[in-house]
Amino acid sequence: MSLLADIPFSLLELAPVRQGSTVAATLAHSLDYARQAERLGFNRFWLAEHHNMEGIASAATAVLIGHIAGGTERIRVGSGGIMLPNHAPLVVAEQFGTLDALYPGRIDLGLGRAPGSDPVTSRALNRDPSRAEQFPEEVAELQQLLGAPQPGRAVRALPGEGSQVPIWLLGSSLFSAQLAAQRGLPYAFAGHFAPRFVYDAIRLYRSQFRPSAVLDKPYVMLGLPLVAAANDDEAAFLATSSLQRVLALMRGQPLWLKPPVQNMDGLWSEPEKASVQAFLGLAVQGGLATIKARLEAIVQELEVDELMFTNDLFDQPKRLEALSILMSTKE
Repeated sequence: MSLLADIPFSLLELAPVRQGSTVAATLAHSLDYARQAERLGFNRFWLAEHHNMEGIASAATAVLIGHIAGGTERIRVGSGGIMLPNHAPLVVAEQFGTLDALYPGRIDLGLGRAPGSDPVTSRALNRDPSRAEQFPEEVAELQQLLGAPQPGRAVRALPGEGSQVPIWLLGSSLFSAQLAAQRGLPYAFAGHFAPRFVYDAIRLYRSQFRPSAVLDKPYVMLGLPLVAAANDDEAAFLATSSLQRVLALMRGQPLWLKPPVQNMDGLWSEPEKASVQAFLGLAVQGGLATIKARLEAIVQELEVDELMFTNDLFDQPKRLEALSILMSTKE
């Protein structure tokens, strides 16, 4: 039996807009993608929060969660994550309390403390550069707002109060790992774009974990970039779409998802190539046998409890096919 048989697989969706396409078409594709994930038995479908990024359509995260949850039946849907410095905790509690009322038992609330945008856009969203420093206090406030009713509380999330929507802490460094451990919350590491601290963060989280009312032992989910195809050569070709987008991100250019190219020669400099490859250092790329071996090695080495994948291929049929290939690694 595969080492992956009992590891839940989940998806993180950034709603990438293909070059020459529209936001409407992108969101229709996202729903089809979520439905295919549900048919194949994926555990969660989370949506990211990004702002002022041309080529990414996941700015209104809570709205998209409702769109995806309303178009599916069983798969858990949530945020990966809500960037808490951009939002009042009360508003987040009301939004996710409403989502939980509409789709009971299916909503997750993943929280991050980064702005999900550039500094100028961040100021336009919250106008308070110190908000990130208040992240621990605001997480606690959210826990209270979504928790059991308390007599005499002046401000209540209605809906939201008593919903106990599961809260996850997301991170790409050690800060959220330590906070998740202290609060006894599940932790998701952003290995899909920041692999540098993956070992230290997971080790810190597990070693400092304190059981809580919601979790009696550590639970780690790891984000990974996925490029799954019929064989290794095709995967290398399809992967150039993601390589071009990360390169555009580093150059401050629009993030349209571009068609794959035969090779990247001439598109990047050697330093840029090294930076892009470091960004995608935990990528799982190849045909079935290759990605299965890669995933089994990651699971053994890092002892993760769940895996969450980005899967940003240019062609929608190839993107859907990649999900079937990925699930075949469990056999």
